[in-house]
Amino acid sequence: MHKAMQMEDWAAGVESFFECSKDEPYCSTDDERFDQIYPPRVRKLSWPHWTPVAVASEAAKLLVRKRGTRVLDIGCGPGKFCLIGAALTDGHFTGIEQRSHLAKAARQAALNQGIYNVEIIHGNITSVSFSNYDAFYLFNPFEENMFERQKIDGAVPLSAALYKKYTRYVAAELRAKPIGTRVATYAGHSHEVPSCYNCQLSGFAGSLKLWVKVREPVPDDEPFDTLLYRSGRVSTDRFFRTQMKWPVKGGALAHSAYDTRSY
Repeated sequence: MHKAMQMEDWAAGVESFFECSKDEPYCSTDDERFDQIYPPRVRKLSWPHWTPVAVASEAAKLLVRKRGTRVLDIGCGPGKFCLIGAALTDGHFTGIEQRSHLAKAARQAALNQGIYNVEIIHGNITSVSFSNYDAFYLFNPFEENMFERQKIDGAVPLSAALYKKYTRYVAAELRAKPIGTRVATYAGHSHEVPSCYNCQLSGFAGSLKLWVKVREPVPDDEPFDTLLYRSGRVSTDRFFRTQMKWPVKGGALAHSAYDTRSY
């Protein structure tokens, strides 16, 4: 009973973070409140590296379409997306993180908040089989290999070769998933998403995208590092509010926060 009440209190607290201005979809002040669950070393990295609360909420709801949906967060950091998704949906969230101190922080936060539909794996993405999961989330997990200013710390090897290795691995695993598989990406160029997926919805000025596998791959599909083909895969007649029928309440769910622009 105590654990159930703790879970309900946590979910209610997360929901309360969305009472922001219609012109303020990212709610940085409320992210500062949420991030108090983490130690200072992790907290100070939140703004450039961890998913904003409002974005995490929407992404989780887009991915979890039925009870028990298994969601994999690729490069989960301290588990912010997983914790929010687990609190607000009926899905099960797994995060894979190669930095041991971030994986430890994620596990401790889940334990402290009484969130049990979360699993955090300390390891490399190439050791994970996507066959165990139904939906996927990525927030630029590999770009620190390419850009010095994106670097979190010096705890793991970084290189352009690793960027290609990880990106190609994720793309290959996603190609093998069944038609209808959902992938949410936040920021970046979504190189990891193969061309057999179409961008069905986008929001937060195009930063959050929902990709859905619409066909089986063919041998002449474009390589992962071809950018231009994505412009033809974005739906131009759908919005989160209309298609997903989320209640319009607060800036995170306001119709004006969403669009279907390509990048």
